[in-house]
Amino acid sequence: MFYGEYFHSIDRKGRLILPAKFREVAKANFLEKFFITRGLDKCLFMFSEEEWRTQENKFKSISFTKQQSRTFNRLYFSGATEVIPDKQGRILLPAHIKEFADIKKDVVIVGVSNRIEIWSKNKWEDFYGNSRQSFEEIAEKLIEP
Repeated sequence: MFYGEYFHSIDRKGRLILPAKFREVAKANFLEKFFITRGLDKCLFMFSEEEWRTQENKFKSISFTKQQSRTFNRLYFSGATEVIPDKQGRILLPAHIKEFADIKKDVVIVGVSNRIEIWSKNKWEDFYGNSRQSFEEIAEKLIEP
């Protein structure tokens, strides 16, 4: 559903404009509400409301008697915030999740199929630079012929 890599900046009011392609996908699929939370690798995860509910059900089914489950769910859900893009496709990123992802001004918005990832430009460049060499090696391990 969401694909590509887009470079954007946070405006003076702390808003981020979603890429035009993502706005088109949202409109075509009647997606109005999204959820943003702390992601992995120091980025933010952004889900459509439907996908958020799917993820939420998965994580709710993890036993709360396990300490790691409690910790993950606390951090994941406490960071979550509901966002509705305005008419120009802008969303407001709360300070606590910008701080988590070390987002100041420049960001990279990455489509990862069922979710959108929002990265600080520096963190994305580090991740991409460190990961691109192992792309084929990872593919061989994860994808069966």
